[in-house]
Amino acid sequence: MGELIMSAPVAGLTSKNRIAPEDVLMLRRDVFADGVVTRGEAEALFALDQTAQDKCPEWAPFFVEAVTDYIVHQEKPSGYISQDNADWLVRTISRDGMVDSRTELELLVHVLEKARSTPSKLCVYALEQVAHAVIDGKGPLMLGGALVPGLIAKAEVELLRRILYAHGGDGNIAITRGEAEVLFRINEQTAQAKNDPSWNDLFVKAIANFVMCSAGYEAPTRDVALRQESFLEHAEPEIGGFFSRMVSGGLAGIIEAYRSPDDIEAEWEAKNRAAEALARRAETIDAGEAKWLIEHIGTNRPLYENERALLTLIKHASPEIHPALRPLLDKVA
Repeated sequence: MGELIMSAPVAGLTSKNRIAPEDVLMLRRDVFADGVVTRGEAEALFALDQTAQDKCPEWAPFFVEAVTDYIVHQEKPSGYISQDNADWLVRTISRDGMVDSRTELELLVHVLEKARSTPSKLCVYALEQVAHAVIDGKGPLMLGGALVPGLIAKAEVELLRRILYAHGGDGNIAITRGEAEVLFRINEQTAQAKNDPSWNDLFVKAIANFVMCSAGYEAPTRDVALRQESFLEHAEPEIGGFFSRMVSGGLAGIIEAYRSPDDIEAEWEAKNRAAEALARRAETIDAGEAKWLIEHIGTNRPLYENERALLTLIKHASPEIHPALRPLLDKVA
């Protein structure tokens, strides 16, 4: 941090090492009544968060709200996080590449949610915090001992989903390569564990969104592409198992999301035809996308179930598939 100048009330709280409910009320009413308007004030709150060992429950929501308001709305242009501000936030909340506390992790995700647009690296950094915990057992998510390293539980899936949704603001509709890289790393390191089923759902949807949209097609919003309701609900009764559910009725639903708006009334017909033409172009898997998939799935081991589902979706949805992918696709029905 730069030169840190604290007001007397904030300095007083730092010296006593405790933040009580009345202290939070005082900060809201007297010190930051006009919001956190300078970087120095934001840094004073970070200093207070890091030095006070005994903090009341009211502190974390105030801290997250106040610092988010500064980063998202006080720094210009309002609503857009510049690369400089993103770098400052990462430097401020990090230690050895990891977020220092759960409060600061919540701040990071809240900033992504409230901003209209953020640098893609900020979302990747947030996803990496989940990866640190799930893969290595490190970082603030490990506090409390509920998370089991090497396994991805429902809470971690929902945090990943929340981060990916949050980054879906202006210009961030499709999943980026950086985001997909983190998801593949998590999948590789947890593939043998009894992960929550919601992980398979999120992984397939997210990676399909990246691969099918990377050609420049105007993709469905992340809310559509990654929506929480499962697409495994319409399985043929005689076909059991995860794989069959992934490629039954729900598969058509995913493909349809890439082809037309939800409204198919007569006035949308022309727009639907245009969207379908764009989708057919976008669903083509080119050489770069094929190479990326091969590098991440590989051919020297059996396919994981969710990788099999992903490849099947691509096989059904993409009319023109690069020949390099054929050996992988031949492994699926």
